[in-house]
Amino acid sequence: MNKFRLLLAGVLFVFTSPLFAQMSNSIKINEVMTNNTASLQDEYGHHNAWVEIANISHTTYNIRGMYITTDRSVLNKNMSVPERIKRMSVIPNGYAPTKMSGREHIIFYCNSNPANGAQHLTVKINPGEKTWIALYEGNAVNLIDSITIPALEENQSFAREDVGSEIWEVKTVDAVTPGINNYIKFSEGKIAKLKREDPHGFGITVLSMGIVFTCLALLYIFFKLFGIFVKYRKKVASIQPIKATVKTAKATKDIGHKTNVILQDGLKSKGIDKEVYIAVISMALKQYQDNVHDVESGIITIKPKHTDWDNEYNQMKQFHE
Repeated sequence: MNKFRLLLAGVLFVFTSPLFAQMSNSIKINEVMTNNTASLQDEYGHHNAWVEIANISHTTYNIRGMYITTDRSVLNKNMSVPERIKRMSVIPNGYAPTKMSGREHIIFYCNSNPANGAQHLTVKINPGEKTWIALYEGNAVNLIDSITIPALEENQSFAREDVGSEIWEVKTVDAVTPGINNYIKFSEGKIAKLKREDPHGFGITVLSMGIVFTCLALLYIFFKLFGIFVKYRKKVASIQPIKATVKTAKATKDIGHKTNVILQDGLKSKGIDKEVYIAVISMALKQYQDNVHDVESGIITIKPKHTDWDNEYNQMKQFHE
């Protein structure tokens, strides 16, 4: 019976070990602050260095019995387990928050005394110095996660870009996120963005004045060109009647000259070919008439027509018959 139990335990251990190993890989060091002077404080009002552990999976996992250390000597594979444990700080049992739900975070204070509470560990961190920190499984042998933290200024943290991300970054004082996701989405309104980018209002002032002066310059150019155009139209309108008068006078002079020549020639010829002279005079008059109307396009010629409306005899002749 005892052999059967041992065999069953061995089979369970073989099949469940990969499962537990896979689940423990979901536990990550998420954010670390090594030089805390005014950031997160414990229940006693102390500002200790702290480390944040995150469950990056969506399943619940209990991290009790795991170890946190900053002693690089534990990387020696020949070191015995008892020696490793002496150089590590264990996450205590009986603390409810160690049973972490999916995507949950937990904070542990370093350089502290476990007697102060379950979140207080003896892990040694020197403020302002480069620090290596690691998370081990409960057997104190299997390394789950580790990271080397650069020397940080006061109240800065070294954190993953997002939960589970392999990219780490130094976070400024106003961007530290203990106990919550490192990557926070937020929407910034246009007014808030303008206040942030132009706190003194110089940019918006220059932009506004530029728009106003540009519009005024465009208006000036438009009305300047419009005035030149109107002035040109007036000049053309004043020149055209003069040209028409000059051309009419010239045409009249030419016709008079031609008529005089024709009459003189007619007298010399003693009436011979008078029809030719008359035809030439008629054509000259016709040309004169056409030229006048072509030049003076704005003149309307009204030919008189006698209707005898004022002839009393014609209107009253019916009474005379």
